[in-house]
Amino acid sequence: MTPGRARRWLGVAGVVALAAAAAVVWSRRGPAFVLEADRDRNVLLVTIDTLRADALGSYGGQAATPHLDSLARQGARFAFAHAHAVVTLPSHATILTGLLPYEHGIRDNSGYRLKDGTESLATRLKAEGFATGAFVAGFPLTKRYGLSPGFDVYDDQFPEIGGATSYSMPERPGDVVVSRTVDWIGGLTGRFFAWVHLFDPHSPYKAPAEDLRAQYADRPYLGEVAFVDRALGPLVDRLRTLTRPTLVVVTSDHGESLGEHGELTHGMFAYEPTLRVPLIVAVVSPRGVAPPRGLTIDAPVRHADIAPTVLEAAGAAVPDALTGSALQPLIATVRGADRPAYFEAMSYNLSRGWAPLRGVLVGREKYIDLPIAERYDLRTDPGETRNTAGDAPDRVQVLANVLRGFNTAPPNRPGRETPRAVAALRALGYASGSAPERATYTEADDPKRLVDVDRDLHIAMEHFEHGRLAEAVALYTRAIARRPDTGDAYVQLAYAYYESGQPEQAIATLEQALRNGVPDREVPIRLGLYLAETRVNPARAIALLEALPDGDADTLNALGVAYAEAGRYGDATRAFTRLLSLDPTNGLALQNLASIALSQALSGSGRAARAQKLQEAEAFARRAIAADPAMAKAHTTLGATLFHSGRWEDAIDAWKRAAAIDDTEIDALYNLWQELARAGRRDEALAYGRQYLRAAPLYFREEIARVRKYVGG
Repeated sequence: MTPGRARRWLGVAGVVALAAAAAVVWSRRGPAFVLEADRDRNVLLVTIDTLRADALGSYGGQAATPHLDSLARQGARFAFAHAHAVVTLPSHATILTGLLPYEHGIRDNSGYRLKDGTESLATRLKAEGFATGAFVAGFPLTKRYGLSPGFDVYDDQFPEIGGATSYSMPERPGDVVVSRTVDWIGGLTGRFFAWVHLFDPHSPYKAPAEDLRAQYADRPYLGEVAFVDRALGPLVDRLRTLTRPTLVVVTSDHGESLGEHGELTHGMFAYEPTLRVPLIVAVVSPRGVAPPRGLTIDAPVRHADIAPTVLEAAGAAVPDALTGSALQPLIATVRGADRPAYFEAMSYNLSRGWAPLRGVLVGREKYIDLPIAERYDLRTDPGETRNTAGDAPDRVQVLANVLRGFNTAPPNRPGRETPRAVAALRALGYASGSAPERATYTEADDPKRLVDVDRDLHIAMEHFEHGRLAEAVALYTRAIARRPDTGDAYVQLAYAYYESGQPEQAIATLEQALRNGVPDREVPIRLGLYLAETRVNPARAIALLEALPDGDADTLNALGVAYAEAGRYGDATRAFTRLLSLDPTNGLALQNLASIALSQALSGSGRAARAQKLQEAEAFARRAIAADPAMAKAHTTLGATLFHSGRWEDAIDAWKRAAAIDDTEIDALYNLWQELARAGRRDEALAYGRQYLRAAPLYFREEIARVRKYVGG
């Protein structure tokens, strides 16, 4: 292999109201918090992903959360707040719009986008003269999902997601997000609305701070919660330096099951660990202004109440169309209506064909509509350990009628999602796939009967990430045997095989998925990529990919990869060029065009033609880096281009940048080992050689043998 080894292509509705007094407990005697309309205040919305209410200190939890607890002590802490969905995107769409999931149309993280023209807090407050900024930490909330209209700034700077043959963890730590928010606030003079989304409590649980990892070694989730509170400190401090007060609303999109009811994380069920959320509403005033005394409100409230609360507090009009109700009367009068609350969990229906989950909360009574119906009295059974549906059929019928007052039509099916987005969401533990709509569901389709399948898939991924391939394969295989239509099980198993140096088994797994009729677009795309990248059957890869609609970027990218591996550079160039017409800053397309030009330069004849193609390769590589500076492969390709242009030191620098960005970027590592060894720079060559041996797939047998011989074992 020569330094030209940079050509591994990158694949890729009425409501029944039951009047009741709201129980309120004052946190301490004295002037209490009251939320009045004020047109001269800022608004800060903080959403903390995957945060259980009972993790916070102010909710009786064991995580150290002094900043959030301080906000609770000077504002209103709602002790019985609930989401309407248990995954990130639908919940945030509700928080921002004040609409229920079936009203705004987003039912899952994958395959949905907020409809153009949907009004949100951002669009409404911008029209009121607020500067608007969003700072998000997790991939499910990137611009592609339609939440950005109305925001002057929508900061979602993630590295370009790797190809469809790789996973990544597309998130940013809370301190980075807060820092960018503080910087933005520092440049403003008028009122602002800032939305800050922090992702850290999401699995896997590993707090960025070493001291918190040590302190919560046996409870890593709480370590993540403590880290988020610490990260928020500078932002709360900055608010106290401002000349006008700031309304602060803190909530989470959903909680985390942590193994309760058999669910490891969230998304499948809607029990209290994932459906109940914290909600704190406070006003942070400039220093020197004494804060009010806080109160705890025990009446039921919901995510849909947040948008009207914020609008009324900012002196803006509250549209009648919003589902929720402003919380100011509840805070001021200490009484409120006990309104039924709708909730759902649709992810596993949409992705795997399991029964859809819908339910209602009426006071402290909870009804879950599934083939095996559930009813719980949360006053006497807060852990939902006793399903009393069979004991009170008349009451179940009443609750079912309440549920039918909402829209219980089948959810609109998800649109096509790109394989890169699917890979990113899967890396975050979300189910993916595209199950067809069904008319009926049986007890065999009830998630309670299938929780072990989901658990197997979660544990299998953990096994694979820790190098336990045999254990991972066994669990993936068991999941497929139990439910042969589980598309993500095939895809994950194939990925495990592929990255472990067993491409034949990966391809066979995906071929089995096709034979079993798995309705998942990712299967043929990933199969085509594997066939092309391993050169097992480029013609079969091209046939699979050409049969797919070419209206999305990743199908075109995969097809371009297949063409390139087959030596059809003209067709590959046309595919990547069409991709760029759809997405002009697609770093993957630019990188692959650079690789094509480099390959043509190395295989062409004539000095002038070679020089021209090298110039093209360098230009495309630099455009790819400008589009995504964290794309290691583009730095690798740039290095190879510089090398063959006679710029050796520049090539070494480019490869070193690639290796620094991604310590598994094997082409850069191999080139560094080879060229540094040739130059007699043995210490550097040994270091990069050893790094290569740790990263290289097993099927790179010849290269591995060559490097191993040099490093001595």
